Amino acid sequence: MSVIAARPPVAASSRGRRRRIRLVGDAAVWVFLLVFGLIWMAPFLWMVSASFKSLPEIYAFPPTWIPKQLRWQNYVDTWQAVPFGRFFLNSGIVAVSVTAGQVLTCSLAGYSFARLRYPGRDRIFLAYLGTMMIPFPVVMIPLFILMKDLALVDHLPGLVLPAMFSAWGTFLMRQFMLTIPKELEEAAKIDGASLFGIYWRLFLPLSGPVIATLSIFTFLGQWNAFLWPLIMISSVDKKTLPLGLASLQAQLTAIPVSYTHLRAHETGRN
Repeated sequence: MSVIAARPPVAASSRGRRRRIRLVGDAAVWVFLLVFGLIWMAPFLWMVSASFKSLPEIYAFPPTWIPKQLRWQNYVDTWQAVPFGRFFLNSGIVAVSVTAGQVLTCSLAGYSFARLRYPGRDRIFLAYLGTMMIPFPVVMIPLFILMKDLALVDHLPGLVLPAMFSAWGTFLMRQFMLTIPKELEEAAKIDGASLFGIYWRLFLPLSGPVIATLSIFTFLGQWNAFLWPLIMISSVDKKTLPLGLASLQAQLTAIPVSYTHLRAHETGRN
């Protein structure tokens, strides 16, 4: 009886010790993650801090994290220096148009390569997939000449049209549509659905996950695109956001920067 009575306190003490060890381990992990996160956030925090500083304070050494005076006018001056509103609109138009076009063309091609049967289907798919191995600088000049012949240079459709077709997106859609059960397609055929009806009413609604994946990657890629818009666009009112940021940076770096010059600049403004 004494041995049995002694067991519960020992078990409770052991459980309490394990709980304390687990709490200490969790606290150590959270502290490590917090420190690691602050290290990774340091460049972003420095960017935000520098956006409120004056020019001499940005280039001051040793640097300071907290501005002596918050200069909200920096944002107003930057927004007025270049038409950022137009840049945002152009980037949105291009990114949304290319995303919608790729979802349509890639889903149609993926459905064709996955479900339809015709001579040379697999060879055509492999040849189309092989275009992924061609670097963009190789096709850059011929593509520009083609856009020039179509009178699309310095126009937003010249950015949208070549990017609406993607071998990677077609491969992604095909691989997903291969996993859709054939029984659903056969049932739709029995009900009298056409090939396009099966694609539109069956395969497209069931392909929501892959459509979302393709849309996210395409939108982000087009929003951040720089090289092709740099080649195609020369007018300020047709530039996308990356080009606008680059032009603003070029304007700032074109001015010789020295501490005395910055001090004189700030003194003149004040």
